[in-house]
Amino acid sequence: MSKQAIIVKNLQKSYGDKQVLKGVSFSLGAGEILALLGPNGAGKTTTIKILATLLHPDGGSATIVGHDVVKHDDKVRAEIGLTGQFAAVDEYLTGRENIEMIGRLYHLPKDSVKARAQELLEKFDLVDAGDKPARTYSGGMKRRLDLAMSLIAEPKVLFLDEPTTGLDPRSRMALWEMVKDLAREGVGVLLTTQYMEEAEYLADNVMVIDHGIVIAEGTVNELKAKAGAERVELILKKASDIAKVEKLVGGEVTVNKDQLQITFPAKKGVDTLRETLSALSKASIAVDTAGLRRPTLDDVFLALTGHVAEEETEKPEKKGAKS
Repeated sequence: MSKQAIIVKNLQKSYGDKQVLKGVSFSLGAGEILALLGPNGAGKTTTIKILATLLHPDGGSATIVGHDVVKHDDKVRAEIGLTGQFAAVDEYLTGRENIEMIGRLYHLPKDSVKARAQELLEKFDLVDAGDKPARTYSGGMKRRLDLAMSLIAEPKVLFLDEPTTGLDPRSRMALWEMVKDLAREGVGVLLTTQYMEEAEYLADNVMVIDHGIVIAEGTVNELKAKAGAERVELILKKASDIAKVEKLVGGEVTVNKDQLQITFPAKKGVDTLRETLSALSKASIAVDTAGLRRPTLDDVFLALTGHVAEEETEKPEKKGAKS
């Protein structure tokens, strides 16, 4: 069992009369990646802010590598890195200067800051652009620089709050590989995302939050099991065959008449698909496409919450709130 990087117990937080967190509890081991899923407004960003000491909880407790986020916030900040939804780089500084600036804020020795900056530029494939102003960087390069900046002090825990928002598929995949490498090096990673494929690709475990409470947690496969069995998905060639297929298949059938689509549970997996195609062929029913559809995390979220992962946004922290 890995050493616990994060332990959260009964975390609570309200903005005015709106309770955003209603008792969230979870843990994260060193070298593990935990994906925090939920609609906008579910409490994901508020959780990250509390763990990063940017916001005080109203109740409950949280520790980062053994340090309480409220009582020992200075020690916590020395152990964490944070990358938000938008790259927090100074566009008028070079990539190298951005990294070194964060090192100075951590009061790291000047020589070690320069060496670490070079190491990070190499790690994130930014050496050629390292001495160019960040305003000349592409979106993907800015994201990589932002991640590099968050690692200047070699944190044991990294918070990624929707880190690939707005990135093209190639840049997103490159960032995913970098995050995987960090976990392999022993960094505990807490990821919030609305990209289900991001959670599937990166996460060892997934936790789903809705309306401030944890409604499910487990591995990707464990959560997919909650969405039900695999399904056979058919697209017919003729609308007149829909009723025939419904009668032939029987049981729980979902029909989309506009798309000539029929889906139903594949209780025996690929054997169900094979048997169905054989029966349709014997009945002279023409099929355009046929396949086996496995549940996705989108299906899981819909099954658990009854709605898709889009809701109202979390209210911003009011002026005067503790930070």
